[in-house]
Amino acid sequence: MPVQAPSARPVLVKHSAVVIGASAGAIEALSKILPTLPRDFRLPILIVIHLPPDRESVVAELFRNKCALPVREAEDKEMIADGTIYFAPPDYHLLVEEDRILSLSSEEPVNFSRPSIDLLFETAADAYGSELLGVVLTGANNDGAAGSRKIAASGGTVLVQQPSEAQVNTMPLAALAACPAARVLKLDEIANYLREMGKSA
Repeated sequence: MPVQAPSARPVLVKHSAVVIGASAGAIEALSKILPTLPRDFRLPILIVIHLPPDRESVVAELFRNKCALPVREAEDKEMIADGTIYFAPPDYHLLVEEDRILSLSSEEPVNFSRPSIDLLFETAADAYGSELLGVVLTGANNDGAAGSRKIAASGGTVLVQQPSEAQVNTMPLAALAACPAARVLKLDEIANYLREMGKSA
């Protein structure tokens, strides 16, 4: 049976950044969210998807052609800019330093993944605390579960794609098991949440 979703209407919480994790089915899922965000959306969006480590990624270019917001591949020691979508480059962990600067790392894979969703979520939670919004989408492993738990423990908000809608539901189910406080929403509801949230940022 599908997990019952609460209302997609955002509660009045201040958000300063969004982190998103996805794996199998990521491009399709993100294509239903990112292109719907208006040019005046103010928050930075940091995204990890699991990519083949041995080839150049065209994901940033793909979404640059679809989105009103600027889209780029994250660079080491880059200051996070508002209203910008950042993708982790292949074979590098994407981290957020406490002064809200991006950092890339080639340390060992986590959950067999580099970039790791957990590491992005956990370091962003340290930097943004209760002002962080985490989003877990479709995927075939447990990456993002521990990070979601850290975001919630830091007072942040976690949204999880409705598992019955996900192309692969392993990742959403793992996130919900680790973070029962997460809100379960369909992709169009997640997109609406972000748009509404962006109006009050």
